[in-house]
Amino acid sequence: MSESGGAPTELSPAESAATSEEHARLAEGSLLRADRLVAGYLQEVDILRGCDLFLRDGEIVGIIGPNGAGKSTLLKTLFGLIPVRSGSVMLRGQNITSAPAHVMVTKGVGYVPQNRNVFPSLTIEENMEMGVYLSRSKFTSRFAFVSELFPLLTERRKVKAGALSGGERQMVAMGRALMMEPSVLLLDEPSAGLSPMFQDEVFIRCKQINAAGVSIIMVEQNARRCLQICDRGYVLDQGTNAYTDTGSNLMTDPKVIELYLGTLAGSRER
Repeated sequence: MSESGGAPTELSPAESAATSEEHARLAEGSLLRADRLVAGYLQEVDILRGCDLFLRDGEIVGIIGPNGAGKSTLLKTLFGLIPVRSGSVMLRGQNITSAPAHVMVTKGVGYVPQNRNVFPSLTIEENMEMGVYLSRSKFTSRFAFVSELFPLLTERRKVKAGALSGGERQMVAMGRALMMEPSVLLLDEPSAGLSPMFQDEVFIRCKQINAAGVSIIMVEQNARRCLQICDRGYVLDQGTNAYTDTGSNLMTDPKVIELYLGTLAGSRER
């Protein structure tokens, strides 16, 4: 980096770690990695413009950034919902770039979208059954496991999901994604639109899911809370990585505070 007409400006550690060169070095041996992703919804309109990311086994990785930065687009691209124009996605060293969603599920990747993430006309139990439609024999054991994380699922298993509160529906959506025993869980703004009580509940459940052996990539509007619980964070801006570091370091990084954290509270990417 350099200022106009001046000497080169030294990159901060978080800026340096966000470069493609440093990403390539740090991402070696990771559980999931994305390299130089270019993707978008419309022809010739790129939302992601060379985005990098990696997830180590056992980590929670948070993705924050201003509206329109490409955060949700990145998750959808990782899950094969948006075609990759260039770049790659690797899972345990295997190329899964643009693999269809049902293949991603069988390979151990779960995804919880922000909106329309439950079947409202189905009961909680039926929603859980939909979570193992590719392997129905797993239902009893997986439902028992998921119910330990979310007791609501057992207590109200015969209640239709459409009758639940927003926070309760979020628990159902997360539980259903866990039914196929994923090793990686992609969460798109899990606390969006929830009351403060349920927001705290979501973050607590994320930590419990992670402790149970699931690595998590989370896009989150509540930037400060996200950085508090994540091992590492990425700050996206205009489809590229602006900063990456540990969650605690990003929370105290002067540039991140000035440019992002002061304006991210309550914002959404749409």
